[in-house]
Amino acid sequence: MSFRTIEWRDNKVVMIDQTRLPGEEVYNEYEDFQGVAEAIRGMIIRGAPAIGVAAAMGVALGARDIIADTYESFSRQLANVCDVLARTRPTAVNLFWAIERMKRVAEANRDRDLQFIRETLKAEAIRIEQEDLEICRAIGRHGGQLIREGATVLTHCNAGGLATAGYGTALGVIRAAHEAGKNIQVFADETRPWLQGARLTAWELMKDGIPVTLISDNMAGYFMKKGAITACVVGADRIAANGDTANKIGTYSVAVLAKENKIPFYVAAPVSTLDLSIKSGDDIPIEERHASEVTHLQGLPVAPEGVKVRNPAFDVTPARYIAGIITEKGVVRGDYEKELKALVGQ
Repeated sequence: MSFRTIEWRDNKVVMIDQTRLPGEEVYNEYEDFQGVAEAIRGMIIRGAPAIGVAAAMGVALGARDIIADTYESFSRQLANVCDVLARTRPTAVNLFWAIERMKRVAEANRDRDLQFIRETLKAEAIRIEQEDLEICRAIGRHGGQLIREGATVLTHCNAGGLATAGYGTALGVIRAAHEAGKNIQVFADETRPWLQGARLTAWELMKDGIPVTLISDNMAGYFMKKGAITACVVGADRIAANGDTANKIGTYSVAVLAKENKIPFYVAAPVSTLDLSIKSGDDIPIEERHASEVTHLQGLPVAPEGVKVRNPAFDVTPARYIAGIITEKGVVRGDYEKELKALVGQ
């Protein structure tokens, strides 16, 4: 891949600014955890795995700047850093998974000197980034086998290299099939209101030379009925114990249409996206974002001033619509409640 989503470089966190794609490929540098928190909140970085990596690096930046003489004082200030980062986006469970992992590393080293803890947290954040790359490639290997020669795959939103540390989850499946020499094509939904499919997915796939056709969100059913789409692969921001899956708003509609047209609908996500503490999708918190994201497009008004707006950023696809959940440990089908627990050894 010819770009890096996020990396630790020269004691700074460097991210590609996804709000400026595809027009400009700009990399922002962040020297403190507050900047990383704003980048997550402002969609400069997005996608559940990438948010997790960013949160871990934000914790490492915060730890580096803490002034303390004792572990107790350090720990109190680190908890504040973690709280600020945790309040940025409520739906993507990888955010909280990464923060808790960083907390555990700090606590496990509480008897060491504070500089050692700071360096250990930085190393852990970099490790999380590197692990994510390996995880996405494993997801691609498992999922790529499900994509037939000559397939046309519909994907919604962006679950590619830009949504992870690199390679991608849903796009990782597509990339793996392409790399295996399969003659495949991709239909990318534009994904209103942020247009991640139009701005990001199409950009990524074109850079990789994978054939992609952009369609508006309300065209999916048309092409499914015509037989132009043979599979759907999407990412996930949180997966409940019963297999219900939260993903970008509009995913549920795609899943229902796929079921009606007898098209397999797959979810690709790392095990860290599983939240087995939540019984079903009914309990997944759904982020509501600002009305201007719907009423304006790139700063230009597209709706009458003062109109009432709802803007949930995610919806939940019930497990009954999902043909398989593709993880780095393999593909889960059927009894999701049983199989997901087995996957994580519960």
